Amino acid sequence: MIETFTYEALPIRVRFGRGAIAEAGVEVGKLGATRALVLTTPQQAAEGEKLGVELGAAYAGLFAGATMHTPVGVTEAALEALKASGADCVVALGGGSTTGLGKALALRTGISQVVIPTTYAGSEMTPILGETRDGQKTTIRSLDVLPETVIYDVNLTLSLPPGLTATSGVNAIAHAVEALYARDRNPVISLMAEDGIRTLSGALPILIHEPANLEARTQALYGAWLCGCCLGAVGMALHHKLCHTLGGTFDLPHAETHTIVLPHAVAYNAPAAPEAMAAITRALGAPDAAQGLFDLVRALGVPRALSQIGMPEEGIERAADIAVQNPYWNPRPVTRDGIRDLIANAYAGERPGAARSAEEAA
Repeated sequence: MIETFTYEALPIRVRFGRGAIAEAGVEVGKLGATRALVLTTPQQAAEGEKLGVELGAAYAGLFAGATMHTPVGVTEAALEALKASGADCVVALGGGSTTGLGKALALRTGISQVVIPTTYAGSEMTPILGETRDGQKTTIRSLDVLPETVIYDVNLTLSLPPGLTATSGVNAIAHAVEALYARDRNPVISLMAEDGIRTLSGALPILIHEPANLEARTQALYGAWLCGCCLGAVGMALHHKLCHTLGGTFDLPHAETHTIVLPHAVAYNAPAAPEAMAAITRALGAPDAAQGLFDLVRALGVPRALSQIGMPEEGIERAADIAVQNPYWNPRPVTRDGIRDLIANAYAGERPGAARSAEEAA
């Protein structure tokens, strides 16, 4: 039975296809802008310069300093570059780090954004910005940071390394997973979430062995768009709170952290969200949601333990303390002992335990 719900579509323009990056200049013009500052990470500076050539007279310069978790210090440097360039628009080329920087600039200046994702992060479809100051990551939700235009060019993902393909893809799946048990979930987003999980989980194992498989790349990018829509439309829960805590506190790589924590967060919430678990199992073709996600990560051959990506063992207790401060809404009550055990399991890379009954979880 469909219950009363609210669905609010976000005002964002999307272009999807092979070679779509060639339309970047056109999209800048549609925003009424004439000069665009291109944003990238240091590793993608060359790609940013090539994009500048595509933009022609609209190219106002390149800021290649984006980094993960959007440190305020980097944003301040980018603000100086923006002012010096005289740009009236930013074009963010890259993954979540670059997209986050564009959003941080928009929050402070109101400047328009065109985002060209090269990973499956999904941040480009959301009015959400996570920033880090003094080792603490905070998140805001505001239409002021929502990009005006997103260009999805499948060709840009063909060179994405298998490892980053896998972790970026599971990061996207995490958005859809949490949308299925979000407090403000609705039937439209639930349909997108289940299809996003199904599409990405089917494409990722292929891309590990065939990274240039164009059809699988197209399916993965389409799935990432669906998952990004989920992230932008409804609230997130325990998984995202934990990943923000771990990433911001210990400077852990964003996508890898999401990939490792997801099966454990799902196992924690499983007793309190049976309908969501049923949708996840359908999408994965697995008998259990948490186990299916863990097996997917294992099949992709990427790290399954926080200890493998730089988290110190003594950080488990600290992370548990931080995670229960101002917790996100979650379908299952968040307890300090329960979160501590979850983090410890993720640190060790252990297979999530069998889901307990709702009575045991209460």
